[in-house]
Amino acid sequence: MRQGHEVTLFASGDSITTARLVAAIEESTRTDARLQSWLAFHSIQMDQVAALAAEFDVIHFHTDYLHFPIAKTFHTPHLTTLHGRQDLPELAPLYRHFGDIPLISISKSQRTPLPWVNWRSTVYHGLPVDMYRLQPEPGNYFAFVGRVSREKRLDRAIDIAIQCDTPLYIAAKIDAADEPYFNQVIKPRLDHPLMHYIGEVSEPEKRRLLENARALLFPIDWPEPFGLVLIEAFAVGTPVIAYRHGAIPEVMEDGVTGYVVTNQDEAVRAAKMIACIDRRACRQVFERRFTVARMAEGYLRTFRDALSGAMPVVQPAPRELTAISPQLTGE
Repeated sequence: MRQGHEVTLFASGDSITTARLVAAIEESTRTDARLQSWLAFHSIQMDQVAALAAEFDVIHFHTDYLHFPIAKTFHTPHLTTLHGRQDLPELAPLYRHFGDIPLISISKSQRTPLPWVNWRSTVYHGLPVDMYRLQPEPGNYFAFVGRVSREKRLDRAIDIAIQCDTPLYIAAKIDAADEPYFNQVIKPRLDHPLMHYIGEVSEPEKRRLLENARALLFPIDWPEPFGLVLIEAFAVGTPVIAYRHGAIPEVMEDGVTGYVVTNQDEAVRAAKMIACIDRRACRQVFERRFTVARMAEGYLRTFRDALSGAMPVVQPAPRELTAISPQLTGE
């Protein structure tokens, strides 16, 4: 919008935007406990998109693969940004069937399980420059921000904080599917005096938490497609300690924005020397690589290529190729 383009946003009615807003529901389904399924409202949304498709020069989807059956019927050029992991076994047959659907990745690593699908570009996430501010002098605690789930490995973060004798503030939501894991693995460990469980937080609360943290702990155990909280930390100058999985080596600059580690011993050593990281350098990496302006430029370049027909030739999919989820390592 700021670059002078007309934009129509299909989203919930409580979305904050300067674009023209078309809403299938007045408020986000995630905030309404009465609504157990989002699928009904996404179905309405897809019909709204189809009804207006001819009005647009290009349509950009962020709805996973829900729209594939209708998008292939559009005469309007369209692209889909995928935000999730691509190593699930059902995705290979899906992308073989919808082989012409043009896709955008959020990291090069995200493509690894399915390099043959119709990838058109990689566009890293970006944030407004003024959304976060540099905090050169942090407080004396570590932060964990995300979901409480097996693949996010909050248990590792707890171990790191305890071994460093440093408080850990945990800003994390618990989805219904993850409640057994929380109750069995995490909850018993929250009694430690260094642990401070906050729960799900608002954007301002998250910003303050990240600004004053000595480090963000990101000890994941899954093929992370990007890790948005990493660049939120960079933006305030907070370094990150992250396990080397998925897109971490792409997003992190080891020794500049924090440390990339492969095991708990390395993670603890990194946490103990985190003061060696220049917080201003973290902010500089954010400004150089992960601003919303850079993200917009990447998408606009991809849109123009789609409109001009300057897109790469799609390689045929292997006939019997399947994607297998790697077994998660345990400690």
